[in-house]
Parts: sequence; structure tokens; C-alpha cells
Amino acid sequence: MIKQYIETGKIVGTHGVRGMVRVQPWSDSGEFLCGFSTLYLDAAGGACVTVTKAQPHGNVVLMAFRGIDSIESAEALRGKILDIDRKDVKLPGDRYFIADLIGCAVMDADSGETLGILTEVSQTGANDVWHIQKNGREYLLPAVEEVIVSVDPEKNTIVIRPMKGIFDDED
Repeated sequence: MIKQYIETGKIVGTHGVRGMVRVQPWSDSGEFLCGFSTLYLDAAGGACVTVTKAQPHGNVVLMAFRGIDSIESAEALRGKILDIDRKDVKLPGDRYFIADLIGCAVMDADSGETLGILTEVSQTGANDVWHIQKNGREYLLPAVEEVIVSVDPEKNTIVIRPMKGIFDDED
């Protein structure tokens, strides 16, 4: 199911005494998160914060929000999940939100067979690894161009041409 609001990071702590927070980004880079002027504190888009400053800092993003100007008010945000509104993002044609891929049926391009359901994505650095479940068994698939034929989150399907040995039953 395509959601309007997408989790994009978590406030993991404070920075300084003037209300800045440290955000663990759940995106390809902290730079992506720095491109938003409004972030949401709930998945329904109800409560929002206005970003007044954002900058990558190691593996986190330092952020300041309008109205959050003390360490105490920043501390109250610790543990909150930040969401973005899908309408505020324009992804390139070959990029997808992980949240949109989870739950998609994975199909073999040649046989049409359903190979399983995508349940998780591990970001390893070199390439993502897709976790595909079928009949209680997990298969790990490198998400590389040579394997992926098409992705259609709106139809809840992914078509692949798997590498030899990944789905072969080896007893």
C-alpha cells in the first residue's frame, strides 16, 4: 500500500543547549533529509515541525525546528519518528521508497512463478539486499540492475531474473 507519509528518520538525541536535535536518517544520505522545510511527527501528517536549519554531521543530521529553542524542548522530541510527505519528493524513475517495496510479490521474469514476498531491505553499502520470504524460508537477493527487470509498487509487484542458485532448492 502506497502511504502519503513516509518514515524518514528518528530523533536520537540533542545537540547543544539551544534546541538542536540529532536525527538518524533513514535514507540514502543525510543530504536527502536536509532538503525538507517541513517534517511530520506522525504518520497521518497531523503534527508537523518547520525545519530552520539542517546539516549532515557524520552519520546523523543536526536539525533545528521553529519553536524548539532549549535543550528541554529538544529532549522532549527524543525517540520521535520523522515523516515526510510524498508530495514533497520527486524520485528519479529508478528509485523507490523502501516502504513501497515491502510486501510486493516477487515474480520470475521467465516463468511467471511467484518467488515470494519482499519483507525487508538491508542496505549494505555496495548494493541493497532484498529479503524474500516464501513458505517460511528466507532468500537473500542482491538488488542489482542485472537481476531487477521491473518494479511496480502501485501493482505491488517486482519482476526479477534471479541469479542461479538463489531460489534453487539445494537439499
